Amino acid sequence: MTSAVEHEQLWERNLKALPFVLLALATVISVATIPEMGPHTLGMQVTLGVLVAVTAVWIWRWMYVYGRPHPVGYVGRTLLAAALTIVHPLFCIFAWVGFLDAFESFRGRWRWVAMAATSLIMATGQTGGPPPYDSPWQSAALPVLFVVNFGLATLMARYSMHLDAVSQERADTIVRLENALAENARLQQQLLAQSRQTGVRDERERLAREIHDTIAQSLAGVVAQLQAAEGSADAQDVRRRVARATEMARTALVEARRSVQDLTPAELADTGLADALSRLVTSWRDDHGVEASFVVVGDATALHSEVEATLLRIAQEALANVAKHADASRVGVTLTYDDADVILDVRDDGSGFDPAAPRRSSSFGLGVMRERAQRLAGTFTLESAPGAGTAVSASIPALPRGPA
Repeated sequence: MTSAVEHEQLWERNLKALPFVLLALATVISVATIPEMGPHTLGMQVTLGVLVAVTAVWIWRWMYVYGRPHPVGYVGRTLLAAALTIVHPLFCIFAWVGFLDAFESFRGRWRWVAMAATSLIMATGQTGGPPPYDSPWQSAALPVLFVVNFGLATLMARYSMHLDAVSQERADTIVRLENALAENARLQQQLLAQSRQTGVRDERERLAREIHDTIAQSLAGVVAQLQAAEGSADAQDVRRRVARATEMARTALVEARRSVQDLTPAELADTGLADALSRLVTSWRDDHGVEASFVVVGDATALHSEVEATLLRIAQEALANVAKHADASRVGVTLTYDDADVILDVRDDGSGFDPAAPRRSSSFGLGVMRERAQRLAGTFTLESAPGAGTAVSASIPALPRGPA
């Protein structure tokens, strides 16, 4: 499809060629009518031939060598058009080109002078040549035709100036809109950063409530069971309550470890995310005997602790799913850093599955990976098909690590 720039270039080429087209057309028509105008046919043909050749060279010089409209080029062409029209009135066909570039060749009132000169040449050709005339009607027609030509040219020029003003106003409006869009984008980025910070703070509070609700309740249950056992005289009841307290204490220990690891994973205590993932992939490969590789794309940078913890947990869960369900022979883990996001991809060549088919929910399944990513304003995608392996991808805003 032709672009606006190509359209403009096409119009420019056509306008440059138009004077030659009109000159050739006027020449053909004039030569064809010369025998009807008297016995001086040969002399007129020679004169027209010389003038046409000089005019063509002049136009070429100023249109293609100089490259743009110029007052000298316009004046020379207008004088040649006047001479041609005096020799043969039908060359006013060629003189019409003076209306096209008068405003580009001159400034101020000289524009209207140039258009008046072209209008006079047009009126002269339309009345059959320059005065004196044999008929009073021709003498009367010359000023009338001049006014008509000049009036129409002025009307079109005014309309063209109006269109140029409208186009310029629209261009200025577009620039203002682009500036406004740029400002809106900046404000949007600022609001997004504030939203991410708010999300991180809300997530910390949520984790604190989770620790309180799970561990505190479990420990309260332990205390209640031990107090009940202490006041019981039935040995079997005491053993049952102690066993229950032990079970609840173990559950609380598991919850404590899980919550603490979610806040600050041990794998990230003394290293960055890239090194932690590299160790994870190496350990997983050794444990399961499956070929596994890890690649870092971009420059690894220190990220917010919750971003690194989230991506590490997603990688652990994804590799655990591969070990449990995929029956894969090769696994690839890629960590990509760019300006806005950090992206984790885990791909395997295993059995795959139909993502649209019903699946048994799991607290450590795909839903939890997606929830982990979404909690930090990220995205989680899954691609899989029976027999075609599985690919999971988590993209999270690359929040930088704050001061210690």
